[in-house]
Amino acid sequence: MLTRLALLAYFFYLTTLLTFAQEDGGTNQLPTLTVMGQETANQRPVTTYETPISNLDFDPRVDMQSRNMAEAQGDLSIRGGTFENTGISVGSAVLHDAQTGHYYTELPIAPEMLGESIVLTGVDNALRGFNSNVGTVSYSWSEITKGGSLTVGGGDHDLNFQRIHDAINALYGDSKDLSWGAEFESSRSESEGTIEMGDHDFSRTTGRLQLLGQNSQTDLFAGYHHKIFSWPKLYTAPFGTYETENIKARLFILNHKLKYNNANFIEGNLYSRRISDRYIYHASPADLYLSESKVYSFGLSGFHQFKDGLGFSYKSQGTKDKMDSTSLRFGKFTEREYYKATILPEYRVDFNSNKSITYKLGASIDYSNRNGSKFSPVAEIGFLRSDNAVDSEFLFISFAQTTQLASYSAIASDPAGFLFGGNQDLGREVSKNLETGLKIKRIKWKIDSSLFYRWDDHLTDWTFQADNRNRTANPIDVETFGFELIGSHKFDFFDTLASYTYLSKNEKYGSSSIKGSFYALNFPKHRATFGIIWNPSDVLQVRIDNEWREQYENTIRSGPDDMVYSHLAASYYPQKFDDLELFLAYDKPWEEDFQDIPGTPGRGDQFSIGATYSW
Repeated sequence: MLTRLALLAYFFYLTTLLTFAQEDGGTNQLPTLTVMGQETANQRPVTTYETPISNLDFDPRVDMQSRNMAEAQGDLSIRGGTFENTGISVGSAVLHDAQTGHYYTELPIAPEMLGESIVLTGVDNALRGFNSNVGTVSYSWSEITKGGSLTVGGGDHDLNFQRIHDAINALYGDSKDLSWGAEFESSRSESEGTIEMGDHDFSRTTGRLQLLGQNSQTDLFAGYHHKIFSWPKLYTAPFGTYETENIKARLFILNHKLKYNNANFIEGNLYSRRISDRYIYHASPADLYLSESKVYSFGLSGFHQFKDGLGFSYKSQGTKDKMDSTSLRFGKFTEREYYKATILPEYRVDFNSNKSITYKLGASIDYSNRNGSKFSPVAEIGFLRSDNAVDSEFLFISFAQTTQLASYSAIASDPAGFLFGGNQDLGREVSKNLETGLKIKRIKWKIDSSLFYRWDDHLTDWTFQADNRNRTANPIDVETFGFELIGSHKFDFFDTLASYTYLSKNEKYGSSSIKGSFYALNFPKHRATFGIIWNPSDVLQVRIDNEWREQYENTIRSGPDDMVYSHLAASYYPQKFDDLELFLAYDKPWEEDFQDIPGTPGRGDQFSIGATYSW
């Protein structure tokens, strides 16, 4: 560890000397990074190539509970929910996996193709989410810009990675308002892993065609990735074995968005998703489990503003899944259809040129051909004061109800299974969220704060008994109280990001024999993050992310209940090579053995170095 920290310090020292030693006559333009649009200092991972979920583990809005690393198998938890309570949307499409929420983060999409992630909770999640009770991580499709890059790098633990990305665009025929673009990316990565039996071998290929107008954008996307990785006690903690995942993900999306009359828009999508999984439990050579999930979906969303402050938001989605598996054979069905429609009318009252109150009152209807339907109300009152396009304050109070259905891993596993016991009688989960918050935005700083209380009824989780740590899918009732405070400030030479989160839970298992919950009670009671982006010169940039947490006690977890993570990185842009970036990074420099997942070893430290050439 000391050697790597010394190497980081030497890199900063050397690049600073090179900065002053270079001749005058021009400076490089550092890449545009602003804390107003992102919640972490770093966006490039240390252990593999960049993915859409890279560095979400330092995002104050998301609790990333990873096995091996986030890009291998990362569970997204929002506000103390479970990994299956969290959805992911791209454009207007909310992605779904039939087998388990563990695979929601299988996103074979190049990050250049997406905008910054936005975390939707409360009313926003009730409107735009789908089968995700607590929150949705949402991405938009970016506009294709001409250019590309080539990245090569490596590090300790026999790490090596490579990436190539290229994009072109041009006017469409003789049109002055319509252009087309094409984008391609290919990446690969491999290493022996940061701990013993923690190797990985990844590859990804993605492509996109785009038709862009003054008020419209159409994207046709195709992506594929193949991931092989191992880890001790990957899913079966605390049993002393190790497991291997061999996952192939295929994703095809057609998305179209049309803007009209200023703020109005309509957006629709079609997508198909197929995930093949070869899971090996290394207790014996025969422990090979094969599964394949297929999902087909369509969706439509938008907003329409009438005169005199009246308008409405709307969203609908229909999804069909199919599950083929050698182990998930004990359910009542292997195909299911889901439908959801939400309408949220609003009425805005303007007091003067810079103050207004907006009232929102609507509802959602969820339906499944296997589980019936459920009606859910949604409401919000928001007060906005805005002096200009930058300075504003927004105060709100809201209530939102959402529902979702459990995955096939929960309803179709063997009820008498040795490791995971399924439950065919699991019904619809219902979540109610009451929240108030204040958001303040200025030119150089912003603060977001919220106070919420959430009731989760019949939440599906994997529970265990005092004398038997094998997990069984059961419905539990959980009440969660939480407070969030997120802030950022932009100074002359550096940007800062900071946050604090408090969570408290009260759970009811409905059975005296159940003594613990594996995922719903794996949450931080206190969590703080701090990030900094420092530009000491025109050619050097330093990025640091830090996280401290105190985790809720869990009898399966061995080791400490608190931890400190850090991610240190630096980039050097030589003046004589305008399109070259030299970078290095160090993940987890501090000695600690915190388990993100109770009983599953946490990742070890990783050092990497590389270069990116752009054109």
